[in-house]
Amino acid sequence: MRRTSRKVCWPLSTCLVVTLAACTSSGRSDQGAAHEPGPTASSKAIPSAPPSIDGSAPEPCTAPVDVLPEPPAGYRLVGEDVAVPDRAVLQAQESGEADPAARLFAKWGLVVRGGAVIDLRVAPGWEDRARVGWGSATVPAVTAHIRACAPVGAEPRWLAFVGGTWVARAACLPLTIRSRGQAVQVRLGVGISCESTDPPRS
Repeated sequence: MRRTSRKVCWPLSTCLVVTLAACTSSGRSDQGAAHEPGPTASSKAIPSAPPSIDGSAPEPCTAPVDVLPEPPAGYRLVGEDVAVPDRAVLQAQESGEADPAARLFAKWGLVVRGGAVIDLRVAPGWEDRARVGWGSATVPAVTAHIRACAPVGAEPRWLAFVGGTWVARAACLPLTIRSRGQAVQVRLGVGISCESTDPPRS
């Protein structure tokens, strides 16, 4: 096993240095330069799963890349527990993925309130042309499940996860986010502004 330090820059106010542990095995290899498959949390606050009441194994925490006091500048809240980039266009590039629905990749950090459990999926009708994914071992999928374990003994904070969205081609991508039994929808311009795809208003 070798450890390397890599500077990860994404739409937060700073560039973060993340330590990655690279293990060679016969399993899935690196996803390529377009995205980072296995970020680990910064050492200043690594959330861990609390023990379950019935003694069963707890649901594993999704590995964050940072813990924040609040959503960073340039982000907007979607519902109560999630913040997404407030940019008109998320820059996309060729991903190298074999899946035609994941041809282009836009890398951006998802920010989730500590303690929240969310499910994020591409909207109905987009299953054959978009994918999402955040956290360790990021794999393009129609849905993403994230458990943002709050730091032990700390006040609720926000956790940042590396990942992003994949699309077959530049699009205004609708995503559905479920948290606390409620669902909200957000649209993100991946490679193109949503305003440029909206029909003209009368």
